[in-house]
Amino acid sequence: MDSEERRKEVLRVLKNSKKPVKGTELAKKMGVSRQVIVQDIAILRASGSDIVATPQGYIIFGNEEGKKMIKTIVCKHSGCSEIEDELYTIVDAGGKVLDVIVEHPLYGEIKSPLMISSRLEVDEFIKNLKDTKAEPLSSLTDGVHIHSIEIDDEKTFEKIVQKLKNKKYLISE
Repeated sequence: MDSEERRKEVLRVLKNSKKPVKGTELAKKMGVSRQVIVQDIAILRASGSDIVATPQGYIIFGNEEGKKMIKTIVCKHSGCSEIEDELYTIVDAGGKVLDVIVEHPLYGEIKSPLMISSRLEVDEFIKNLKDTKAEPLSSLTDGVHIHSIEIDDEKTFEKIVQKLKNKKYLISE
């Protein structure tokens, strides 16, 4: 398979996937190195494909079946244990955390995809946070951040909001 055929196949795999696909998985399927896949993804993005890199792998948004609602919330926490608890609260109530956004005074909006929909994915995120000793984006804004959350219905969103309010993570007007 030449490089053009491989890129078409990568695109086909991503378009048919309902969840993120790791670069190593794509590399194994295509019989190339992960670095070749990274280059292929860059070329596909440059040609207009809306591929997003998440901690769980590559995804093209809009592949999910059914209509889901996307809502935003503004939260504040301090420390890794509160990040973990906040994410658990959202996924346990039926939400999928699509991203985290902070409003930086110099750079403006800084956004990073998360794509977290289960306790296992929360655990992986927290492990990566600790292993890399990286600071979360919310550390730039004293813990204040925004999440886009995917939910099935308004009732699920209300449940998430109430649970976050009870834990004093939610910032409301």
